[in-house]
Amino acid sequence: QVQLVQSGGGLVQAGGSLRLSCAASGRTFSGYAMAWFRQAPGKEREFVAAITYSSWNIGNTYYADSVKGRFTISRDNANNALYLQMNSLKSEDTAVYYCAVGRWYGSTWSSTDYWGQGTQVTVSS
Repeated sequence: QVQLVQSGGGLVQAGGSLRLSCAASGRTFSGYAMAWFRQAPGKEREFVAAITYSSWNIGNTYYADSVKGRFTISRDNANNALYLQMNSLKSEDTAVYYCAVGRWYGSTWSSTDYWGQGTQVTVSS
């Protein structure tokens, strides 16, 4: 059974940092892209960042304009793990964050095979 277990959310002041982790189990994800999405109250889930697969752990990375330069996505293939380092957090980053495993095609996230359970990130101003 595939599971994506997230950790690392919480409450932080504006300008602070948080690191989210996503531990995948149940299978290996070679060939799959991994990503982070978020959903704020009353809004649709939106793309945050993605990283493609590379056997050298140096996949291509993609970011939403709203987080570019502040967030960094990375993955550890040997440990089936995904990370999101979030710096210079703003109140508008407040949301439930979800990790995902799926496919990146061209310049867009094309499909999701698995979702994490979600973790709350709250940024106080």
